[in-house]
Amino acid sequence: MATFTFFGGKGGVGKTTVSSAYALECVEAGLETLVVSTDPAHSTADVFDQEFSDEPRPVEGYDGLSAMEIDPEQEVQDHLMDLRRQLDSQLSAAMVNEVDIQLEMAHQTPGAYEAALFDRFVEVMRNADPYDRVVFDTSPTGSTLRLLALPELLERWIDRLMDKRRRSIDLFEKAAIGNQEPRRVMEGDPILARLEERKERFEFAGEVLREDAAFYLVLNPDELSIRETRRSLETLGEADLPVRGLVVNRLTPEPESHEEGRGATYLRDRVETERERLEYIEREFDVPVVATIETRVEEVRGSILEDVASDLEISVGDDRPRTS
Repeated sequence: MATFTFFGGKGGVGKTTVSSAYALECVEAGLETLVVSTDPAHSTADVFDQEFSDEPRPVEGYDGLSAMEIDPEQEVQDHLMDLRRQLDSQLSAAMVNEVDIQLEMAHQTPGAYEAALFDRFVEVMRNADPYDRVVFDTSPTGSTLRLLALPELLERWIDRLMDKRRRSIDLFEKAAIGNQEPRRVMEGDPILARLEERKERFEFAGEVLREDAAFYLVLNPDELSIRETRRSLETLGEADLPVRGLVVNRLTPEPESHEEGRGATYLRDRVETERERLEYIEREFDVPVVATIETRVEEVRGSILEDVASDLEISVGDDRPRTS
């Protein structure tokens, strides 16, 4: 089974650059690798200078590397359409319009994005057999963390729904009177079958995320990013999804010793401030800093991306499942 590596962090810290560079490291190690972008910005296409879709496509110039970009908004639409088809087949015509109204309202709820994206995550993980490593360039931290924390919570929720459905069916069957045979609707009940399928999906995701996944957080050396990372570490820890390491990205390069002037002075002051913040991160966080990456002047792609990959100190062997 493939091993799954997640790179998370607040928006704009460079997750796509880091995850793409790490994917190159995996390919260099001989691993068939898939990069999956769930960020609406879809900057994976910019990094590799190639268009991608919601199905895996080989990355030109890199044997053994494929990429795909998931459109969260399209996933929500597809998710709701699937629900509409399933419910329409089980409801009377009089209720179809009401269901459509309710589903359109559901589309606007905060959980619609997470639910749809969660299903797509599971689909990708279920179909990961062709790959040795699947690298997720995840969307900004908040929604992703809620997504990854869902399986155990939803398993309990589904259990309660299934119990209520079984009791409802049992009462219905016991209400049969006279010579009428009780209707054995428990077996083949479409709602129960749907709940069973959902529970199995959540159980699969929970097991994979706990046993076959590694999590890394990308941050910049600024106060906002540090605070966001602290919250992310707490959230993932509470979900029993410990983070393997931190990647501090976009560190300011230090000017040459002979350089003078306002620009050089500014850069030295900035470097000193960032060095103090890096020391704080290494001192205060229990999770190790596994890579520090300096800012590049040019766009990170091609040979520059390969340079960034060489800066990463994440051994691909570190991402083996915790149970192996």
